[in-house]
Amino acid sequence: MKKLISATALVILAALVLGACNAGKFKGDFSWEVTPFEYTNQHGEKLSLEDLKGQPWLAQFVFTNCNSVCPPMMFNMAEVQDHLAKAGIEDYKIVSFSVDPKYDTPEKLQEYLDTFEVADQSKWEMLTGYTQEEISDLSVKSFKLPVIDDPNSDQVTHGTSFFLVDQEGNAVKSYDGYMEVPHDLIVEDMKALIEAGS
Repeated sequence: MKKLISATALVILAALVLGACNAGKFKGDFSWEVTPFEYTNQHGEKLSLEDLKGQPWLAQFVFTNCNSVCPPMMFNMAEVQDHLAKAGIEDYKIVSFSVDPKYDTPEKLQEYLDTFEVADQSKWEMLTGYTQEEISDLSVKSFKLPVIDDPNSDQVTHGTSFFLVDQEGNAVKSYDGYMEVPHDLIVEDMKALIEAGS
């Protein structure tokens, strides 16, 4: 009986040690290189992929005139930021690409961001300053998501995923950004990615 207890204790100890060794190790689901870009943020400032390198970021596609999925997505991303703040994670960015760049000026993007309870706007980049074709191309090539501009309405069809982009500019994971947002998993992945890169 003592041998059985000792063997069980050894197995548990080994599992704990192995678990501790794996803690903080990040494993992505894919590695999609984000196409180089230089766009304009809500402050009228240029922001490029190179500017974002060195820290992880979360990407999403939205537009201010959206009457369906975008408001919940923005609310959900703001909640993700709350969770990141509570976990003490500070070295990251959130990048929202407008899929309606003709309408979404920097001023409109700032007004839109102001309508949500955002913990730290300094970490949030709302991007515009490109053509419809350019953002459609970036979305498909970098994030495997189509962006379809409906010529018969003021709406644009786009994906509802959030993407985690690593410090080198590669999209490495995606999450539901609309219905079942895995806040805790995003925080865990962001933390592990930061630890892996440090």
